[in-house]
Amino acid sequence: MAKGLFIVVSAPSGTGKSTICQRFMQACPEIKFSVSYTSRPPRPNEINGKDYHFISREEFQARIDKGEFVEWVENYGHLYGSSVKAMKGFLQDGQDLLLDIEPRGARRIKQKFKGGVYVFVLPPSRSELLKRLEGRGCETDEVIQSRFDQAESELKEISWYDYTIFNKDLETAVNQLISIYVAQKCKRSRLQDEIKQFIRETPIPKAK
Repeated sequence: MAKGLFIVVSAPSGTGKSTICQRFMQACPEIKFSVSYTSRPPRPNEINGKDYHFISREEFQARIDKGEFVEWVENYGHLYGSSVKAMKGFLQDGQDLLLDIEPRGARRIKQKFKGGVYVFVLPPSRSELLKRLEGRGCETDEVIQSRFDQAESELKEISWYDYTIFNKDLETAVNQLISIYVAQKCKRSRLQDEIKQFIRETPIPKAK
């Protein structure tokens, strides 16, 4: 069985990354989603085990100490991390995996796992990003500025990503992510075993 392919998608807060990922998975149901762990409480309508694995800060720290996370970060006072066991399990079973991870975590995954595809999503412009953050309407000016400052810092990481998607139009952005996935699945380097099997097959006799 061929090893699974994993795609890491990163973006500054307010770019629309989560919506793109959701639409992408609807179009490509064969790909699985890596459900992260977090120490923050669930928001309304979030489901434990689907959106995140919600655990206490103490349990999260214990898992860090045991080396259970392939990556983990602290954002705005809460911890987030991805299970190394779950990731290895999906990939070894030949299942493709989508990870919605911010750049610090993505870099750590890149250091530990080979063969991933890294996609960075950008808003149309910096001014549009600030507008989207302000349009949420449920955060203070201080939080909005903090998120914008973090976005500015995350933009510096774009240089080592494989692909960039500008989210100017949602449908276009989703189709671009689908195209990246399909192209990666068709790379010759991923199909070596099938190619060899094709070549080894007994030729069909020519008709007389």
